[in-house]
Amino acid sequence: MATLVSGAGTAVAAASTPAAEPPAGVPQLTWSACGLTEVATAAGVECATAGVPMDHDEPDGESIRIALSRVPATDPANRIGSLFVNPGGPGGEFVTYLQEAGPGLFADLNARFDIVAFAPRGVAPSTPAVDCQVDPETQGPTVTPTPTPLDVDLDALVARAQGYVDACLATNGTILEHLSTANVARDLDLLRAAVGDEQLSYLGFSYGTAIGATYASLFPEGYRALVLDAAMDVDGYIHDPLGFTAEQAGGFEVALARFAEACAVDQVACSGFGGADPYLAYDQLLAAAEAAPIPADAYPADPRPVTADDIRLVTLRLLYAKQLWGLLGLVLSEAADGDASFIRALVDSVFLADSAPADRQFAISASEQRYPRDDLQVYLDRGAESWASFPHFGGNSGYTEIHYALWPVRDEDAFAGPFEASASAPAPLVIGTTYDPATPYAWSERLAADLGTARLLTMEGDGHAAYGGRSACIDASTEAYLVDGALPAAGTVCRQETPFVAPVPAPTTAAVTAQALSGLLP
Repeated sequence: MATLVSGAGTAVAAASTPAAEPPAGVPQLTWSACGLTEVATAAGVECATAGVPMDHDEPDGESIRIALSRVPATDPANRIGSLFVNPGGPGGEFVTYLQEAGPGLFADLNARFDIVAFAPRGVAPSTPAVDCQVDPETQGPTVTPTPTPLDVDLDALVARAQGYVDACLATNGTILEHLSTANVARDLDLLRAAVGDEQLSYLGFSYGTAIGATYASLFPEGYRALVLDAAMDVDGYIHDPLGFTAEQAGGFEVALARFAEACAVDQVACSGFGGADPYLAYDQLLAAAEAAPIPADAYPADPRPVTADDIRLVTLRLLYAKQLWGLLGLVLSEAADGDASFIRALVDSVFLADSAPADRQFAISASEQRYPRDDLQVYLDRGAESWASFPHFGGNSGYTEIHYALWPVRDEDAFAGPFEASASAPAPLVIGTTYDPATPYAWSERLAADLGTARLLTMEGDGHAAYGGRSACIDASTEAYLVDGALPAAGTVCRQETPFVAPVPAPTTAAVTAQALSGLLP
């Protein structure tokens, strides 16, 4: 097999040679057209499903179906192989997006690769898919009103958490015992063989980096290129989940401060929110909503007034992407003027329309994370600490994690580390953004150090994830690595090029929802 030498001196496969016959146990794929839109049809999007063992220890036992979609390489004469893409989660999937939009952000890579999306086990449209079938506002894992040290009620928190756990157990079957990241990595190795690739090429974002790091650890000679963008501290995710969520809350606090600073500098981009002190204006807006929820009468589908919790939820999600900062400024400005209809539309249509994604995130992570189980006082202590340290987003840590302590299901085949890359394998490329709120930059540093041979590529900027139109330098470095195996020079730092601008055109509630959804993709 031909090889190219990477910047770290490790051999990287230039092309994946199809096996003459797939080894035993590899699923057989039948691809067929599946385009849901004219764009997807024109791009030639194809779909298939793969049967894989529910329990990899019993390969001849019960099977599950993994959904895939792909866009074949547009330059077949120079095709390298397949590039598997995962957008994160836990519980995220790229299959549906690829069907609806074609290669999108990965069009440049699509020349040399089939772009392949897969829905991890337990995640629709794979089957069976986890769905606890609860009302996300009143019964889901996000507790509202958000408890604070002044009003926390342990009995009420435990009762709600137990109700949610019971609902999940009652509405889902044996798949709950086999959802770990390690089993996703095992599935991925079968999918790699099923598409005829001798080694894996992979691009993972956020939780997708946990899949990639786990794959590197379990299949050290199984990949030719791994890009891990917006990297997680996978060891912390497994072994110290309370600390993990607290660090994430800190990341969002920093992001809010940077957003407020940018608003003060550019009031046009921020739709006039906050004047000279948007940070103070934000606190005043929360206080006003606490005292009297803000009307949302211009959203007739659900004109319920907006609470401070609603504002925090929308803020947290729109901070994920710098291209959504202008939208955040607009919805905050409208709310400060007494009309929170945009916020209500976002809460309903984007974040609370479907409980299943949150159910999948919970069931997957709870199957492998090592949360304290014997002493619930730990959760009260952490909740109080979080509110003291993170005054806007402290509610995401401690008090609202008790359902993890009550979850009785564990995946016996989960992998807890060490997360290491083989010295004889290609060096993974880890990408971190300095002010990423969801996966703080320190996590990228830690994962790169844990993997040992990895090269860390840095983007100076804001928002979650770096590849895909945010920085020409990041995109070029990533594509050079995936195509040619060429790592960027050690210590390479790229600058973000995402502008901070007001939404155009002036949006309706429907347009606000559409912009938020598009901006939350990797």
